[in-house]
Amino acid sequence: MLIFNKAEQKMTTSKLRKPTEDEVAWIRLLSPSEEEINHVLKDMFNCHHLLVEDCLKMNQRPKMDWYKNNIFISFFTVDEQFKAREIALVVGENYVISIYEENLPILNKLYEELQQVEGKMNHPGHILYYIMDRCVDEYVQIVDHVEDKVEEWEEAIHQDPYAKIAHEIFHLKRKTHELRRIFVEERTVLGSISHQKFPYTSKEADVYFVDIYDHISRVVDSIDTFRDSLVGLLDMQISMKADRMNEIMKTLTVFSTVFLPLSFIVGLYGMNLKNIPEYSWNYGYLYVWILMILVTGGMLVYFKRKKWM
Repeated sequence: MLIFNKAEQKMTTSKLRKPTEDEVAWIRLLSPSEEEINHVLKDMFNCHHLLVEDCLKMNQRPKMDWYKNNIFISFFTVDEQFKAREIALVVGENYVISIYEENLPILNKLYEELQQVEGKMNHPGHILYYIMDRCVDEYVQIVDHVEDKVEEWEEAIHQDPYAKIAHEIFHLKRKTHELRRIFVEERTVLGSISHQKFPYTSKEADVYFVDIYDHISRVVDSIDTFRDSLVGLLDMQISMKADRMNEIMKTLTVFSTVFLPLSFIVGLYGMNLKNIPEYSWNYGYLYVWILMILVTGGMLVYFKRKKWM
């Protein structure tokens, strides 16, 4: 655990214990056992049994529950694979307890940063702000990644309408739908912290939570835009495939139409009947070729004028 002594203005690390009145502590519990959670939350900090139950289950939606001696907050971080990882936060008068199942680099970096910089843990609300701010910063990076993927797929579809990316688009669309639900609920939590009297922070910190609220609102707006763009990519691919198919059908139709009168001509002179005048002509074969060339050229000129090809 990380402890900041407000009287001495000194940052130290310590074994797990309950902080004194002059201390602000950040307790991290990585993949804790049920016994460890019960010991810390029940025995040491006298938390409500519903709060303990939420921390044991670790399968919550983003929310904030108010209790007599502390507040429970469920928040999420998102990795590069768009996997949401839950962080259970218990905020009290002089402590923040973070509980999470997997190792989270952003919390490790924050822990090291707080150790090196004095005076950044004056209130539990400061720790809460840093954790939420780092999580939302991860969301911004995810949004940038989605934007890059959308641009990449747009270019790929323009180059090849038959590019096999529909499965990836559907997968990303499903992920953004799940993330949007999380982000919207977290925005509600941040709105509650910003606009209600949060008991475990200083008045000056309210503006920082408002800043996070603004950031996550822009993330939600961006996610909405990209969801529409992903749907538009599928529609564009289908439309371009249809256009390409229409071009192919038009080309085949032109060829079929051009060869139709030629088939008639050769079929006419291929009849085994007597007294066909052209059979006795010295240059009948040449005349037939000239006729077919003239018919073909005339039809092509007509199609060009009609803009059919």
